[in-house]
Amino acid sequence: MRRRAVSALTAAVLVTSLAVTGLTGCGSGDGGKESVRLMVWSPQGDQSVDQGQWLQTCCNAFAEEHPEWDITFVYGVADEASSAGQVSQDAEASADVFLYANDNLTTMTDADALVKFGGKYREEIEATNSQTSLDSVTKDGEIYGVPFAINTWFMFYDKSVFSEEDVKNLDTMLEKGVVSFPFTNSWYLPAFYIGNGCTLFGDGTDASAGVDFGGEKAQEVTDYLIDLESNPNFRIDADGSGIAGLRDGSINAMFSGSWDAAAVKEALGDNMGVAALPTYTLNGEDKQMYSYAGTKAVGVNTQSDYMVQAVELAIFLGNEYSQRLHYELENVVPCHTALLEDEEIMTDEVVAAINDTFNRTSILQPNLAEMSNCWTPVENMGKGIRNGSITHENSAEQTEQMNEAMNSDGI
Repeated sequence: MRRRAVSALTAAVLVTSLAVTGLTGCGSGDGGKESVRLMVWSPQGDQSVDQGQWLQTCCNAFAEEHPEWDITFVYGVADEASSAGQVSQDAEASADVFLYANDNLTTMTDADALVKFGGKYREEIEATNSQTSLDSVTKDGEIYGVPFAINTWFMFYDKSVFSEEDVKNLDTMLEKGVVSFPFTNSWYLPAFYIGNGCTLFGDGTDASAGVDFGGEKAQEVTDYLIDLESNPNFRIDADGSGIAGLRDGSINAMFSGSWDAAAVKEALGDNMGVAALPTYTLNGEDKQMYSYAGTKAVGVNTQSDYMVQAVELAIFLGNEYSQRLHYELENVVPCHTALLEDEEIMTDEVVAAINDTFNRTSILQPNLAEMSNCWTPVENMGKGIRNGSITHENSAEQTEQMNEAMNSDGI
């Protein structure tokens, strides 16, 4: 067996190893079993004793299902956002199996570091996921991962301030209470531009189509955002200020994801409301806000020494059992079709809101490499409006500059 050279970057994330049967090394173990060594990466929370050790529990269950293998699991800590960079930079020193956010798919396929799932494995993935989930891990007709969670953002609100009717429109909400929004975060701010017809790479898959965040439709949104920022009932959410405001009553609604659900519940108790994105009123017309959406997926490294076992483990970590356990231990919202038909899970208001958002008020975030040019210009737009350098007088010019930068490799 080729021994992996562990880079300094990878060594930093190695935390522990577990020999399921007490055997390590290459070749056959007791009774002619094949000895297998799998390095698996996940976020720290998935391995935390306090949160139930989701990863270790699933890996142990996987080993029990495969008594023909003597498996040594080596666990490392890498979250879904950072794993792609590590794998693409040094695949040979990276994990066999890892979790990743689907918008990083192209980074890894460009580096030839991500395994395609074919045959019976592809059939299983296709049979247990919605088309949108499948699209999130598909490139050029090939499937590159096993989706295990929905990843998007939505709205939390105080039910003692807003009714279910109120939260259908942002401007209605601003007449009745204080709303917080991550205005300078470029994962959130495009919601307004997309709502007024701005597009990213055509349908999101055509790099040659470029970004269309310019023209009158985009300037109208910039002008709306200038007025929004100056609204006395609007707050810019940053560094946890939204949750802090919910807690002390100075803020009545905020936009975030399932990762903040526990903190919001602690702040609002029975008054916690959850909803998909509202519309906003632009020139007398309701425009739907759209969040970026995607999935988190299990990927397999093309450099794995144990390809069959790695692919089998990836399928297992994305199956119904593992997704249910992830939800029960950490409130990770599943995407397995069987679980989305589970009455107990779907009565969870956070799960219901995420699915409503995913299906109705979101677009699939493009996973093209060119998307990396879009973050800084949008962030600068939010910051410019916040600090007053972008005004109604220069909004047309500033909007075109944002659009040009989003279509340039210079940023």
